[in-house]
Amino acid sequence: MPRPLITQASRPLIYEVEAINERGEALRSPIAGEAPLTLYVDKREIVTLMTLGQHPEALAIGYLRNQRLLQSIEQISAVQVDWETESVAVTTHGGLDDLGEKTAKRTVTSGCGQGTMFGDLMEEIDDIRLREDVLLDEASLFAMLEDLRRGETLYKSAGAVHGCALLAAPAGAPPRQLYFVEDVGRHNAVDAIAGLMWLDGVDGSDKIFYTTGRLTSEMVIKAAQMRVPFLVSRSGLTQMGHAIAERTGITMIGRAAGHRYLLFTGRHRFKKALAPTALA
Repeated sequence: MPRPLITQASRPLIYEVEAINERGEALRSPIAGEAPLTLYVDKREIVTLMTLGQHPEALAIGYLRNQRLLQSIEQISAVQVDWETESVAVTTHGGLDDLGEKTAKRTVTSGCGQGTMFGDLMEEIDDIRLREDVLLDEASLFAMLEDLRRGETLYKSAGAVHGCALLAAPAGAPPRQLYFVEDVGRHNAVDAIAGLMWLDGVDGSDKIFYTTGRLTSEMVIKAAQMRVPFLVSRSGLTQMGHAIAERTGITMIGRAAGHRYLLFTGRHRFKKALAPTALA
């Protein structure tokens, strides 16, 4: 089936406003954009997302994917973003079954900007199976963190955003960045990456997912749904995030920056560098 018809409607990511610094000087300061985007599926309103607007089409697709409102990219006919009406319209082939039932239960999550999860996604957790034959070694983790640190980001110039990345981790080679997305909420960034993966046919079963934000239950569930076995954050985690990581068997690493990290779950996939043998 052909790729869905989609717009390419990224909006400006940075705006300049006047600010007064500590010395009383007026200067132009870059700030991150933010706008509401109301998602419609077959003319039915689903949710309004507050977003930077970097990848609005992928955000809509990934949101529907991670909420299990869609089962495959083949269900989508078109995705059209219109910033004048602050809306994104998703058209499907033949409509969605049980949409009302799936959206009846709504949970406001701990995500920045207050994410929303529909249905009881916890019921599907025990059915998720992640690959056990993939490994991440310590040297590759450090190389990945350094590469991400050096990258040019919106956060460095304007702040107020979270970043997420998907990386390939070929054996014996440093991780290679496939996608890097920033948004006002980390849940939006992970959804946009999920959408890009669907559009490009990228399999997550041997990939690494990195986020600048904390690892809450929502983030762990979404990474596991994408079948990604490695979840890395420069921030911390919550108790429920830890419990779900243990339940799914995902390899979760927090407080990762420079040459520091905390390996919380899924230790069997992580290969630590051997300490040099002390000479007598």
